[in-house]
Amino acid sequence: MKTAVLSVGTEILFGQITNTNTVFLSQQLNLLGFDVMYHYTVGDNSGRLAEIIQMAFRDCDLVITTGGLGPTEDDLTKETACQVMDDVLVRHEPSMRALEESARRRGRPMTANNYKQAMMPSRAEVFDNDAGTAPGFALSKDGKTIICMPGPPREMTRMWQRRVRPYLAKQQTGVIYYKVLRCFGIGESSLETELLPLIDAQTDPTLATYAKEGECSVRVASKRETLEEAQEAAAQMIQKVRERVGDYIYSEDDEELAQVAGRKLIERNISISACESCTGGMFGAALTSVPGISAVFERSLVTYTWRAKMEELGVKKETLLAYTAESREIAAEMAEGLAARTGSDICVSITGIAGPDGGTEETPVGTMFIGCCYRGQTLVRQIRGRNVNRQWNRHYGVLTMLDTVNRILDGKQETLSLSDR
Repeated sequence: MKTAVLSVGTEILFGQITNTNTVFLSQQLNLLGFDVMYHYTVGDNSGRLAEIIQMAFRDCDLVITTGGLGPTEDDLTKETACQVMDDVLVRHEPSMRALEESARRRGRPMTANNYKQAMMPSRAEVFDNDAGTAPGFALSKDGKTIICMPGPPREMTRMWQRRVRPYLAKQQTGVIYYKVLRCFGIGESSLETELLPLIDAQTDPTLATYAKEGECSVRVASKRETLEEAQEAAAQMIQKVRERVGDYIYSEDDEELAQVAGRKLIERNISISACESCTGGMFGAALTSVPGISAVFERSLVTYTWRAKMEELGVKKETLLAYTAESREIAAEMAEGLAARTGSDICVSITGIAGPDGGTEETPVGTMFIGCCYRGQTLVRQIRGRNVNRQWNRHYGVLTMLDTVNRILDGKQETLSLSDR
């Protein structure tokens, strides 16, 4: 079923709130097998809202709205839906009783505008709102259906899960199953090029590539009559993707790199420590976001200056003078010095030039070196970043540290140059 998701509220257009409802509903509708064709946002204006609903119905069978169901004068979604669907508002007694009970529990009087929320389209299937006061509804005419839900995300998600999803599941014509493969060390254009033979030949399952802050993902989706058929089709396609870009895939469950590396450290009881220069503690912050990591994460030192590197890690002054702090040699000495002091199984370091200034022709901004000492062996990995900005460079440095740890844990040291591409 072709579907449009319509968000109502001038505050969204002004950028005063983040519209998370559309993301949630698109994901949920796709899982049900509904094809989301359009996203719309319109302010609190009945004329423009009616135009958008009518336009969406030209190409869609289902329109789902969020927002504009409250008690105030600018809450016009219900009235506009009635107008478009040729219905009238009538008092819905169950909603009236729920509103009165809510007011009684809170010890507040019912105001005149509160009664507005008990007015529902005469032909509607009404969805009660047990997380707020504004009911939702579904209203159909000539094979077209509009579903209106409240705007606050907590109310909307609760109504979706308890009322709207079961309502739509009865109309389900297929099941969409998808997996998201997360990749690091390859750009989106290169990833698409590697997968182009599969993309060009795709029918079902489908492939789509996405870029996200220094990494990429591949979405493999299949729509079949049953979940089992969709899962099997997706699994066959995923195997083909692995054959082409498997060295870059770190998760097939849409997980963050910190989660993947952290879980492996915990499961294998491998201790880790870190020392950071240009990232200033971001690696430690990323790793400590993983529940249970305290079992294996020993410490993280921010050794930003020459003095800190020498005093905390035993880096030699002559090495600093000969090669500067932003060098392969210093990254190695940092990791080795940390290993000598902590005894951790893995000791990882980073030093480099995050920018926006400080680069040279030989060592441009975005250049970073990751050192890793593991079981008596030290390796150093070099990044030549794109100098997007300081924060991007630092974020990419942390991802490369995590990727380095993840590859070592998987015994893939020979692939550690991949992020240079």
